[in-house]
Amino acid sequence: MQSITTKDGTEIFYKDWGSGQPIVFHHGWPLSSDDWDTQMLFFLEQGYRVIAHDRRGHGRSTQTPTGHDMDTYAADVAALAAHLDLRDAIHVGHSTGGGEAARYVAKHGAGRVAKLVLIGAVPPLMLKTAANPGGLPREVFDGLRKELAADRASFYWTFPVPFYGFNRPGTPLSEPLRANWWRQGMMGAAKAHYDCIAAFSETDFTDDLKRIDVPTLVMHGDDDQIVPIADSAMISSKLLRNATLKIYEGFPHGMCTTQAEVVNRDLLAFLRG
Repeated sequence: MQSITTKDGTEIFYKDWGSGQPIVFHHGWPLSSDDWDTQMLFFLEQGYRVIAHDRRGHGRSTQTPTGHDMDTYAADVAALAAHLDLRDAIHVGHSTGGGEAARYVAKHGAGRVAKLVLIGAVPPLMLKTAANPGGLPREVFDGLRKELAADRASFYWTFPVPFYGFNRPGTPLSEPLRANWWRQGMMGAAKAHYDCIAAFSETDFTDDLKRIDVPTLVMHGDDDQIVPIADSAMISSKLLRNATLKIYEGFPHGMCTTQAEVVNRDLLAFLRG
């Protein structure tokens, strides 16, 4: 297993395949780098170097009791990028990984980043506040924490249903996809996943987005039941200096898996453009 050790002693597991321009993939909550298997294999065949890591407390990385905040997540990515000496890199973040990628690019990416892609991403802010009236009420995230603490295995068995849109008419439930989601989630630490709910819901990325000047593709399904498009992609694309917004009719939150062919095609066009 490949891993780096950060300043606080955390081991961050990563995959690093191929050569060429690097693409760094940032996974969503509560998953792991395995969630990017389809994209990594596809872009490896297209001649790119593909890299993905397990966020601290997730997958095969150290189950740390602390450090589950966006600043630390971004610093972990910065340590990985420095270790691998990544230059001219493209960062692709899904969901929580979109927040991590945005914070990394804004704070640490100068001279290292060529492009950014946000897919079903949490920025600029998921939580409903006086300044963000379109966000989700705190009770939604309190509910996630309550379910996780009470019975994580059962919670992770039901969560993939809206994640992939399996509750929509005409969308059959894929038990292999559901089981793979559950497998990834259960690999990680309950404490890390519990704390990460606050990280992805309460972090305000507005200033990060305003600082980012690299070309950025914002991709979002208009039937995303996990990160509603109106208070995420529609706002992020306006805050970014150099953004292209692509909205996908009927696509769910887990579109990178359920509509991988479309996502990969549009990603490739953006990377080559």
